[in-house]
Amino acid sequence: MFTGIVEETGTVIAFTQGVDAWKLEIAAVVALQDVALGDSIAVNGCCLTVTQFDAHRVCFDVLQETRRLTNLSTLNKGAAVNLERALRFGGKIGGHFVTGHVDGQGVIEVFESRGADHYLRVRAPAGLGRYLIHKGSITIDGISLTVAEVEGDTLAVWIIPTTIQVTNLREKHAGSTVNLEFDLLGKYVEKLAFAHRS
Repeated sequence: MFTGIVEETGTVIAFTQGVDAWKLEIAAVVALQDVALGDSIAVNGCCLTVTQFDAHRVCFDVLQETRRLTNLSTLNKGAAVNLERALRFGGKIGGHFVTGHVDGQGVIEVFESRGADHYLRVRAPAGLGRYLIHKGSITIDGISLTVAEVEGDTLAVWIIPTTIQVTNLREKHAGSTVNLEFDLLGKYVEKLAFAHRS
């Protein structure tokens, strides 16, 4: 479980295909604090398991299915990735409850500065707009954000300058893909409502 509050941006050292899985190696600092084998770390909002680490890097195995469903497949050496360690008891919850299970990839349609802030509009996969609620929560590349506009499968959010500085959004532009995780509560409500109708 995560909060969507990015702790740092790591840098991809390598992403190569191994015999049994893809191997993702990331240079990090904060994410390495108190790290242990088997820990969960959200990488661009995708929950991955630590398989190796040393003083300067952390490694993960990535399944082909994960590459297919997320924007991890677009990562190249030097790319910035958003990192968040799993929520710990006694920690702060500044965002919302995030599982790290990506629902799909969105495509940025508009990303521009408007005054001191930035406006970001993303098209979600067809049909997933049903999970979007004005003033509800959305996770974009692991960043907990508040939905400001909804139109069909398209959402918009406002980004403060600090978020641009501390996340990989500074490298994004129109046409970039982003990982989306919709609010868990909405998905449970839909499931329960459908079961009730059956």
